[in-house]
Parts: sequence; structure tokens; C-alpha cells
Amino acid sequence: MLKAKTVLVVIMPDAGEPIDDPSANRKAQEEVEKAFLNWGRYRLALDKHTADLVVGVRRGAGKAANPTINGGPVDTRPGTIETTDNQIRIGAQQGRPPDLTRQGTPPEPAHAGMEAGAEDDTFMVFQGGGSQYPLDNAPVWRYIAKNGLKSPRVEAVEEFRKAVEESEKAAAQKQQQQQQQGQKKSP
Repeated sequence: MLKAKTVLVVIMPDAGEPIDDPSANRKAQEEVEKAFLNWGRYRLALDKHTADLVVGVRRGAGKAANPTINGGPVDTRPGTIETTDNQIRIGAQQGRPPDLTRQGTPPEPAHAGMEAGAEDDTFMVFQGGGSQYPLDNAPVWRYIAKNGLKSPRVEAVEEFRKAVEESEKAAAQKQQQQQQQGQKKSP
């Protein structure tokens, strides 16, 4: 995670859209991308081939069982324009994006469904860097909390930021200790 320079934010493939807010996952994805832009540590990647990290998001329903809309064009994104105070990001995609998991399914028409268990917002970080199906691997970091993907704060990104900064401090301390030990051994 510390060497990563790019991140791709995706909607978890098995996430259904709440009937009362069919764009909930798309909004969560965009809010997370904006939070990463504001942070400035990672560049946003447009596909899995150029992403060092892949972040999967799913908006929670607030209850154990939730009627959803599955399939259809709801989570496809042919283009995006996102702005922050000091940046503009414009992206476009031609065709269907490559699958991020072996369980990738061909596009299907929109239909009613039921999702169970996703009460809280979910934010999971996976290793990218050339993995053909990054979401098939265990996440290297996860955060699950009520409203964890909501702006303006986007708590999940803030918590991830803290974890990265703590890891950087620990790595710097370890390197400093190794340098000090090396200096003591030198004649």
C-alpha cells in the first residue's frame, strides 16, 4: 500500500441498488473518488491494468434485508467529470469494463431483487498491480460503518488515510532503527 501511486474505485460487483435510491452506489463511488482527489496521495486510475490499488464500495441499506434493482445500466459509467477545489478529472470508457472478479457476469436486464446483510457502507482495498481479478483476493484493508461513504467527510477514506499515515510512520521508524544499528556495527 505504501508504494502504491494509483487507485481505481469500483462498485462491488454483487451490490444491488436500493429501490428507493437507484444511484446510491454510483454516488458513493463518486464521493470516494473526490475524497481521494482531495487527499492527493494517489492518482485515480481509469482501469484495473493501471491501478496499484482497487477500492470496492457498496452503500449500506440501513437494514438487514433491502429490496434492490439488479442488472441493467445503473452502475455503468461511460464518462465522468469530477471537480474539487483545485482539480478537474475527466474520464471516458468505451465498451464494457473488464471484469474485476472471476464471477463476472454478462450484462443482464434490470430486475427486482433482494439484498440481505449489507446494513452499513462497505469500503474494501485490494491489491491491484496487474492482478487479473483483484476482487477475488482478500482485501488488504476494510472499513464498514454506517454512513462511512457519505460526503462531505467520507469517513472511510479518512480512516484509510490514517492507516496509511501510521504505516508510513512505522516504516520510517523501522528504517531509522536499521540505519542506527548499521552505524553501531561499523568500526
